[in-house]
Amino acid sequence: MAMYTRPFSVLLVLCYLFTLIRTGIVRRTAEGTPDRTCGYTGCPKTHPEKLNVHLVPHSHDDVGWRKTIDQYFYGSRQEIQIANVQSIIDTVIQALRKDPERRFIYVETAYLWKWWNLQDAEVHDEVKTLIKEGRLEIIGGAWSMNDEATTHYQCIIDQSTWGFRRLNDTFGECARPKIGWQIDSFGHSREQASLFAQFGFDAMFFARLDWEDKEQRLKEKTAEFVWRASPNLGEKVNLFSVALYNHYSAPTGFCWDMLCENLPLDDQSSNGTKNTENKINRFYNYVMRQASHYQTNNIILTMGDDFHYQQAEIYFSNMDKLIRYTNELYGKEINVFYSTPSCYAKSLNEANKTWTTKSDDFFPYSHNERSFWTGYYTSRPTLKHFERLGNNLLQVVKQLSVMSHHPDSENLQIFREVMGVMQHHDAITGTEKQHVAEDYAKFLHEGITQGEALAAKSLSQLSSKNENTNEPFKTCLLLNISACDPSEASSTFIVTLWNPQSHQDSPYIRLPVIGKGYVIRDPLGAEVPHQLIPVPVTVSKIPGRNSSATRELVFRASGIPPLGYKSYHVTRREGENVLDEVTPEADVTSIGVKHNISVHDNGNVIIEWKNQDLRVIQSMNYYNGGKRYFSSGAYLFRPQNSSAYPCNYTGTYKFYRGSLVEELHLTVNDYVSQVVRVYDGEERVEVEWMVGPIPVDDEVAKEVIVKYSSNLVTKGNFYTDSNGREMMKRVRNSRPTWNLSILLEPVASNYYPVTTRISLLDEGGKMRLSILNDRAQGGSSINDGELELMLHRRLLRDDQLGVGEPLNEQAFGTGVVARGIHYLVGSNMEERDDAAGKEKTLMKNLALKPWVFITPVENVVFEDWKKDHQMEFSGLNSRLPPSVHILTLEPWKDGQILLRLEHIFEIDEATELSKSVQVNLTDLFAYFTIKEVRETTLGANQWIEDMRRLKWVIQSNEVPDQLQESVTLPVNNGTIAILLNPMEIRTFIISIEQKS
Repeated sequence: MAMYTRPFSVLLVLCYLFTLIRTGIVRRTAEGTPDRTCGYTGCPKTHPEKLNVHLVPHSHDDVGWRKTIDQYFYGSRQEIQIANVQSIIDTVIQALRKDPERRFIYVETAYLWKWWNLQDAEVHDEVKTLIKEGRLEIIGGAWSMNDEATTHYQCIIDQSTWGFRRLNDTFGECARPKIGWQIDSFGHSREQASLFAQFGFDAMFFARLDWEDKEQRLKEKTAEFVWRASPNLGEKVNLFSVALYNHYSAPTGFCWDMLCENLPLDDQSSNGTKNTENKINRFYNYVMRQASHYQTNNIILTMGDDFHYQQAEIYFSNMDKLIRYTNELYGKEINVFYSTPSCYAKSLNEANKTWTTKSDDFFPYSHNERSFWTGYYTSRPTLKHFERLGNNLLQVVKQLSVMSHHPDSENLQIFREVMGVMQHHDAITGTEKQHVAEDYAKFLHEGITQGEALAAKSLSQLSSKNENTNEPFKTCLLLNISACDPSEASSTFIVTLWNPQSHQDSPYIRLPVIGKGYVIRDPLGAEVPHQLIPVPVTVSKIPGRNSSATRELVFRASGIPPLGYKSYHVTRREGENVLDEVTPEADVTSIGVKHNISVHDNGNVIIEWKNQDLRVIQSMNYYNGGKRYFSSGAYLFRPQNSSAYPCNYTGTYKFYRGSLVEELHLTVNDYVSQVVRVYDGEERVEVEWMVGPIPVDDEVAKEVIVKYSSNLVTKGNFYTDSNGREMMKRVRNSRPTWNLSILLEPVASNYYPVTTRISLLDEGGKMRLSILNDRAQGGSSINDGELELMLHRRLLRDDQLGVGEPLNEQAFGTGVVARGIHYLVGSNMEERDDAAGKEKTLMKNLALKPWVFITPVENVVFEDWKKDHQMEFSGLNSRLPPSVHILTLEPWKDGQILLRLEHIFEIDEATELSKSVQVNLTDLFAYFTIKEVRETTLGANQWIEDMRRLKWVIQSNEVPDQLQESVTLPVNNGTIAILLNPMEIRTFIISIEQKS
């Protein structure tokens, strides 16, 4: 028996090894050694003298679009769209199990996490193994594939960070994404590329770029290039980028999903229907044609599409044959294999090519000469504002959780996930069906409700001097329609304002009330000056508004501490009226101290700066949304004429004056009105516009815009922000990288996304006019010296791009009403620091407003409240430099805190404010001490010292960047100093110790 023991043992080992190979746990390399791992070392081996065809199986799974996120996941409402994400992931895992050579990439963490929570331990182990082996690779990895035009950079970072954290906590290092996969966003921003580089990504892949741009790039073999994503951050944010050849679809004739109608590869039939050789010949011709447009002997084929792989084995079995027979018939020329985008990027990197560069962005996107995707910049303006409001509260909740020592919680996680879904490219964009938009709004409201409860709990803990006190801190989500139950119904209430910004703030607060007189006391008991202003008549008539408030109480909350709060005691005083109203009948023709604001006979508003050579005429207009077979839609902006029609002035106006604010209430017509106001001590002009219900009884679709026509000489130049960060120069009727030859859409082709700011700079460079907005909008400068922003759209026809219904939002039986804010800022550019500081402060004020909490306290006098509550609190112990902002402060894992610091100025934006600055973290926070600081990449999923990005050789005449290196310095006595360069964001995980 002993003589047979060893051979038998060897046989068992070989059988076991063969089983492991077949099940995909390991694979054999060319040398015969088992080697299956994640990362670049586990990539398929390419052939240096053949055309390497990287087949990338993928499914693009929208987190809501034509169906809601749950309908897509569970596969309900199949009459709308045949899509079942649960089945996609189920059957992909089953298909991967059958053959170790098969690979698949997955993108949307929101769906993956939803699926993961339904699986048992056995499936969990199997998926972890597939990820460790690199057979299931996570690409992108954010909670959703975000839009790039209408999203704010803070939200992009947040939702990416949350997706990365779920992946890291669940699957470990092998699930850390290395590639950006933005295949369905409708145009691409430079800031997105910059963020990807800061996440540590090596490359990004995208599909949608202007058709003329794509034609030229394919012709010149420049569809693969290095994106110079920031003139401020330099080479460290250069990102290799790939414009895909065939959108993100499989080659025509080679889609074998259940949603396709392509014939399968038939290599078995004996009745004359075998088609293998013919199909392989067609495939050969296709790949050779694609290869002729690219620089290396590698091409990528995206084998998938929207919601493909619901029966994954059908697709995989045909690709198995495609690989086998192509390699058999054309193996001397072609090497076809399963791959991933990261493995493709690795192959290009190893080709040692010199790549061209790009320094602008990919807006606007058009798929033909008459189809510019610029309407979605504005679509569903109320949802866009609701999302911005959600981010505002999310930052407040995260900060309050840290300050009140609350650990990360399930409710906070839910709020993060809701906001992650809202960044999806068919959510915030407004390009979803109406029932899906309503589901998003409901979902967001639920998240906000969770956040409100967390914030109230934290505020109660921070403010109460009595442990048994649990005061209600209520919020008012309807302030945009001048409605707030707590301030209206209570004769005495506490207003607590949380300042989410990193510097002291002194905002003007407006609260809807019903009383005629009030007394407001600050934390020291001093009376605070205030003013009562009538709620505009048009606002009082908004459909669905259920409020008895007829006035707004206005006061200035001076010196709200950074990352802190300040409380005010407010008591209604009956019988007194401090309303200060002046009407045109009293011979008042204008308002303003630093400005002169008046109304022309045609209803246009004239704004003149008294101490600057700047004059603006503001007018309300609309574009006709187009004819039956050629119309604007949720995506497209297709105005019937190249000129906007003026909104006929049929209304009235009134002026109101007071010690704090002066206002013009202007009704233009039945669906357009506005309030133009100037506050005491403020240089901005505030325009609160209101549009709707837009009438369509005349069968005319209307896209309402506001124009600001100035006396500045601009010669076709204007500037827009990129996701709220760096400014981009725009030139009318021009593109930086190709000649714009076809101008059949002179308006739509010149529209750009405006997330936070659009500006004009006078030819001499001495004067700038900026418009700051409170939500994403489309904007342009169609005529010299003029800025326009689209406010609201109501359309009657679909643009035939998939939504399948017109963008005709309705509520309360009529069209939706939208109301929002613009800040007009005129700046003398000879005072650069003042101009830059002023605009950045106002941009932060619009994006991160002090959050208003109201506590009804009937019959509680100021002294009693003061005795039991701390009425002022600051989370910071020392001042930050004016150029530095705390972007993120939130509870993290294991009692740690996630901290992000950002430098908010560009290199040439100011003189002093644009300089590099050092921040001392040692004693920055008031209620805890930092014990340890470790820096991570922007997405907080890799230590900064471990980041090793692929290096690319670029072909560029640009001067190499000479930028200061970032450092974290432990200096004398344990001081922790952080150096921040212009536009830099640095991310840290900190361990803390509570101060006694």
